[in-house]
Amino acid sequence: MNGTTRRLRPAALSAGVVAALLALTACSGGGDGGDETVPGSPSPTVSSAPSPSASAGATDTPTGTTDDDGSTSAPPFPANTEPDTSDPSAGAALTVTDIRVGRHDGFDRVVFELGGTGTPGWRVEYVPEAIDDASGNPYDVAGDGTLQVMISGSGYPTDTGVATYSGPNPLRVAETDEVEEVALRGVFEGYTQAFIGTDDADNPFRVYALTDPTRVVVEVRDDA
Repeated sequence: MNGTTRRLRPAALSAGVVAALLALTACSGGGDGGDETVPGSPSPTVSSAPSPSASAGATDTPTGTTDDDGSTSAPPFPANTEPDTSDPSAGAALTVTDIRVGRHDGFDRVVFELGGTGTPGWRVEYVPEAIDDASGNPYDVAGDGTLQVMISGSGYPTDTGVATYSGPNPLRVAETDEVEEVALRGVFEGYTQAFIGTDDADNPFRVYALTDPTRVVVEVRDDA
């Protein structure tokens, strides 16, 4: 009986191995290229690499440039460089959220985008020297001319609930002709102060407001 047992054991083990192999083959689709999955297991996830045609040739817009912030109904450029002023709406509380600079035919454009409530006012004028409102200290601005921009109806972010601009400061754009840089200085007593460094101190400029979103636009004309 012992000899018989030794002869049958290898056969029994071989049958077990064959059964296991058959079970594995069945679970894997039998090796016939099928897409069967084990019931209850998650479906396979297919990820594809980005299409080369989708990213090829894509370019980033240079920081600080814009081509779509102007108005065809903007006031004419004045023949002088007198201060430009406008009053804010009652109860205005606004924060500068973005600054953009761009070159256009015959002038450079600076856009101050604002968030909050109400309509901004402003006083924009050439000043002999850039002086910070809050500290009284001089500020070095690039260029031969300095336009001081005072946006009234302004509030601190804690009051307006709007985060202030956090981009490059001062902001410089190489493609412009008249605007050398724009420096946002801060909020003091209801005014946001900024300086625009210009190529000359006698370039006519104009200022106007746009809505949706709220913007104050300052445009500096080329030399005549």
